[in-house]
Amino acid sequence: MKRAIHFTVLLMACALLSCASRAQVTAQRLLDSAKEPQNWLTYSGDYAGHRFSALDQINTATAHALLPKWAYQTMAGGKFESTPIVVDGVLYGTGQDDRAFALDARTGRPIWQYQRALPADIRPCCGRVNRGVAILGDKVFLGTLDSHVIALDAKTGNIAWDVNAFDYKMGYSITLAPLAVKNLVIVGVSGGEYGIRGFIDAYDANTGERKWRFYTIPGPGEAGHESWEGDSWKIGGAPAWITGSYDAATNTTFWTTGNPSPSNRGEGRAGDNLYSNSLLALDVDTGELKWYFQFTKHDEHDYDATQVPVLLERDGKHLLIQANRNGFFYVLDRSNGKLISSSAYAKVTWSSSKDSEGRPAANKQSTPTPDGSPVCPGAAGATNWMSPTFDPQTGFFYVTAREQCDIFSTAAQPYHAGHAYYGSAYFPNDEMAPFWGALRAIDPVTGKIKWEWKHPSPTWSGVLSTAGGLVFTGDAEGNFIALDAATGKPLWHFQAGASVYSSPMAYAIDGKEYVAVAAGSALFTFGLP
Repeated sequence: MKRAIHFTVLLMACALLSCASRAQVTAQRLLDSAKEPQNWLTYSGDYAGHRFSALDQINTATAHALLPKWAYQTMAGGKFESTPIVVDGVLYGTGQDDRAFALDARTGRPIWQYQRALPADIRPCCGRVNRGVAILGDKVFLGTLDSHVIALDAKTGNIAWDVNAFDYKMGYSITLAPLAVKNLVIVGVSGGEYGIRGFIDAYDANTGERKWRFYTIPGPGEAGHESWEGDSWKIGGAPAWITGSYDAATNTTFWTTGNPSPSNRGEGRAGDNLYSNSLLALDVDTGELKWYFQFTKHDEHDYDATQVPVLLERDGKHLLIQANRNGFFYVLDRSNGKLISSSAYAKVTWSSSKDSEGRPAANKQSTPTPDGSPVCPGAAGATNWMSPTFDPQTGFFYVTAREQCDIFSTAAQPYHAGHAYYGSAYFPNDEMAPFWGALRAIDPVTGKIKWEWKHPSPTWSGVLSTAGGLVFTGDAEGNFIALDAATGKPLWHFQAGASVYSSPMAYAIDGKEYVAVAAGSALFTFGLP
C-alpha cells in the first residue's frame, strides 16, 4: 500500500512539473552554474564557494515587501542544517535523521521523500544532522550518519546505489553535502570527537565505485607522519566535515580538516599533527596532495578549520580566503598554498605572535591545564561551519562571527573505540560574558572589518549575498534578516519561531525570485507579493 501511495503522488507531481522533460545536470552545467542564476546547483551555489546569487529582483528597494510563500515541515526534531539545491523548478534537500526530499520549488508540494533506516547506535558528535545533497546526471547524492554514501534517482527518490564508507560503530559518520565534480562524488567524514582517522573519498557517480581515498593523517612512510607522536596518528581525528571547493583551471579541489584527537589535550600526540586543522589542495582525478596549509598547529582548543574555502581572483592573483575558527582571517595564494596575510577578525588571546612564515603561533599560557586556562575564542570558535559569502559587487567577504571565550581544562583520557575522546573539558568564561555574535563584512585586500551587524547572542546561521545589494542571515532568536550589503543597514526581517542553523540560498521560477532558509523543523521560502 505504501508503495502505491508513493507512486501516485510522484506521478501527479511530475505531471505538474513535466519531470520527463527536465534536462540532466551535466558536469558542464555545474561548471557553468553562473549562467543559470535561476538554479542553485551546488551546496555553495558555485564551485568557488561564493554563496552569491546573481538574481536582483529582490533588492534594497523591494526587500521590505518580502512575504513567506510556503513552508515545508520535515516533522523531525533537532537542528535543521541543510541548504537545498534547485534544478529546473525542483528543490532537493535533506532534513534531520538523513531524510531527503524533492519538492515543487513553486509551492513546496512534495514529489518524493527518502528516509534512511538508521541503526539505533549511531554516534554523531553534534546532532543527527545532514547539510545537503549534490546532483549530477540523473542522481542525487547524500552522505549518512551511519557512514554510507547513497545515490538516489532524482525523479523517484529510489536508491540507485549505496556504499559503506567505513564502520559507523568506530565513530565515523557523514554529515556534509557532497561535492559533485566531473564524474565523481567527493565526501569527507565526520567523527573527530571519537578518535577516528579522517579521510576524503571520491566515488564514481554512475556506479558508486570508490576511485580514491586521501587519509587526512599520513601513515608510516608518508610525508607528515613524523608530526605525530608514537601511534597517536591511528586515532588522530582530522575529519573533513564541510563541503570543499573546486578550481577547474588547475583541476584542484580544496578541502579543510578538523581538530586532532583528543581535541583539547596535546599530551601524547606531540608535533604539528598533520593534516589536522589544514587546507588541502587535492588533484581531483587521483586524490594526490598538491600542497597543504595548516592554520593551527598542534591544536588544543578544538579549532577545526572546517569552514568553506572561498576562491577569489584579485589583481591577477589566484587567492583562497577563509575566516578561520581560530579567530584569524587568512588570504592564501592558492597556486602554492603560501600565506599572503592573516588578521584577527574577533577577540583572540590564544596567539599574540607569528612564526617565520607569518602564521599565528600559540601562546604557552593558552595551553589547557587541570585547573583551567581562559582562552579566546572559545571551543565553538570565532566562527564555525556556517557558510560565509563573497559579494563581487561590494568586494566584501561576509562571515558570521562569535564573541565567546571559554576556560579549557585537561585530564588524561584513555581511548576506547567508538566512544567520545576529548581529553578535556571546557566551559564558558563568565568573566567575559555576556556572549554575543555579529555578521561582519571584511575587505579581503586589507583584512579590515568594514561594518558589522550585532546579534544579541552568538548565532549559527550562514550568509547569502545577492546582486540585489542584499545580505541575508539569521540569528538564534529565530529572526531571518535582510541587510544592505554595502552598509549593514537592516531592511527586513521575519520571525521564524526557531533558531536558524542553516545557510540561505536563492533561486527563481518563471521570472520570480525566491530566498529559502531552514529554521526549526521547517524550510521557509520568501518572495515578493
